[in-house]
Amino acid sequence: MSSEKHFSLSWKPELLWLHPAHHEDRKQEEHSQYLDRRTGEIFMVTDEEMEAAEEDELLSEYPDWQREGILKARETLNSNDFVELPTQFDIHEYQIMEEFCLAFEDRQVGEQLLRQIRGSGAFRRFKHAIYSMGAEKAWHEFRRIEIAKLAIEWLEQEGIAYIREDEIRGSGEPM
Repeated sequence: MSSEKHFSLSWKPELLWLHPAHHEDRKQEEHSQYLDRRTGEIFMVTDEEMEAAEEDELLSEYPDWQREGILKARETLNSNDFVELPTQFDIHEYQIMEEFCLAFEDRQVGEQLLRQIRGSGAFRRFKHAIYSMGAEKAWHEFRRIEIAKLAIEWLEQEGIAYIREDEIRGSGEPM
């Protein structure tokens, strides 16, 4: 029996990537998000807070509002109960768009969409094309499923138990 602590997620695994901490303004300062394996809490630690924790700097040298983050960073460094979440860069949107195009039963439609994602401005052209074709609902559902698969793969890789509230349709099924 493993002594490693697990918890079951009663929410959808893809929410790991939809959590508000994933969409914070990254222009101000870089940060990472962590999952507390014991509680399921997701929290953010800035690079500055992590550096202060690693250097074991005095909390009194930091403003009150930053001290909690430094303490949380120290806790993540000193425990295996925390795991860093994947970043937005771990989701390859272009690949998901390409797989969406290839999933169309009507090969002409799929090929037309594939042409839209070649070269510069691919994301803008793709978005315009799916809206003009009335395929935006299919795209959003396909993307949700692909992100859920990524989240589940990550959870399993980290040995974190989860509860799936709905079934995930296999990719490659025709639309």
